[in-house]
Amino acid sequence: MSSIPLSSTSSVREKLEDSIYAKVTLRLLPFLFLCYVAAYLDRVNVGFAKLSMLNDLQFSETVYGLGAGIFFIGYFLFEVPSNIIMHKVGARRWIARIMITWSILSAATMFVTTPTMFYVIRFLLGVAEAGFFPGIVLYLTYWFPTSRRGRMNALFMIGIPVAGVVGGPLSGWIMNAFAGVHGWHGWQWLFLLEAIPSLILGVMTLFYLPNSIRASSWLSDDEKKVLEENIAKDNAGDTKSHSVAGVFTNPKVWLMAAIYFCCMMGLYGISFYLPTLVKASGVKDALNVGLLTAIPYTCGVIATLLVARSADRMRERRWHFAIASALGGIGLFLSTIYGDNVVLALMALSLGTAGMLSTMPVFWTYPSAILGGAAAAAGIGLINSVGNLAGFVSPTIVGWLKDVTGSTNAGMYFVAGALILGACLALLQPRSLVNK
Repeated sequence: MSSIPLSSTSSVREKLEDSIYAKVTLRLLPFLFLCYVAAYLDRVNVGFAKLSMLNDLQFSETVYGLGAGIFFIGYFLFEVPSNIIMHKVGARRWIARIMITWSILSAATMFVTTPTMFYVIRFLLGVAEAGFFPGIVLYLTYWFPTSRRGRMNALFMIGIPVAGVVGGPLSGWIMNAFAGVHGWHGWQWLFLLEAIPSLILGVMTLFYLPNSIRASSWLSDDEKKVLEENIAKDNAGDTKSHSVAGVFTNPKVWLMAAIYFCCMMGLYGISFYLPTLVKASGVKDALNVGLLTAIPYTCGVIATLLVARSADRMRERRWHFAIASALGGIGLFLSTIYGDNVVLALMALSLGTAGMLSTMPVFWTYPSAILGGAAAAAGIGLINSVGNLAGFVSPTIVGWLKDVTGSTNAGMYFVAGALILGACLALLQPRSLVNK
């Protein structure tokens, strides 16, 4: 590609830049998206395994909730160190290390026989995966300026609902088709087979993912220069904090962590209990449960892309997040009211899932607006680790409330309330700070 002359008209330069970013997007985003689908599937397939695992192992709902949630304690403890290490050693080696170790541990869940084994393997899985999601969010800031990050975040983060669309039917089929094969339960085959894509993608990462713009062999020198100039321009004259120590005392960072915690309460309330909620509405067969859970996640894919595109186009983030989060809470609340009607329950769960998921790409434009360099690595890791503690709180409380009340309704009220609170907190952020 020829160099873009400074005298080029604005429209010509914009078209040339769009073509470069399209090339980068096509090269990076499909691969990162597949990695996230595999990661998220390995993280939450325990929600499908639960349909028969609890009965086979004689686990209570409380044991399940604690085991599902303890993953996030390991995740929390190692998130910030993991992201700082990635910033130093590069994404290629560190992301590969994360994916390979978590795939091995996810497969090892098939050998669980006691609550203690369940807790230990889930904790270690959290340790192994710590740093993956915030690492990719940080990695995207190396390539794309703020004005493009909402859409790029969305293309990466739709891995969550797509994991639900693909993983639901796949998980249900595995549990039905492989139950009893070689004397193993269906849920054991589930953990083994769904770990294989993560292992393959982890090895591929070592050969496919460049650490930086400058290290990419598939871009010309002129293309690299354009991308680097745009990142430099994006950071020029900013008021971002570059102090790692300052991250931990920055009230804006802690407000973002609180907002993300509320968002994650909704995500994991849905991720770990959507199959249970669908089953409770009157669907008994595991394959049918899997097929129906794909509907809310499909709505989530569409909503995520549309909301992110609108937020980027309008350069407005606060209300996009707040409205989506509030709709997520309303949807989960309605799912309890219509919980015994398959059609109405699915409509409510679709609204809740779409609203909750579409908050995520908008939210992740916030941290890079106030943090740069190593501080961005630490800040993104801190926000993600604190927010993901909701992955411990949400299933633990929902599981305990179900044991106490015999229903998931009280737990869903709690999760819905968290999403409404997150919507309110998002509006406390200064408009000038996040609307970029």
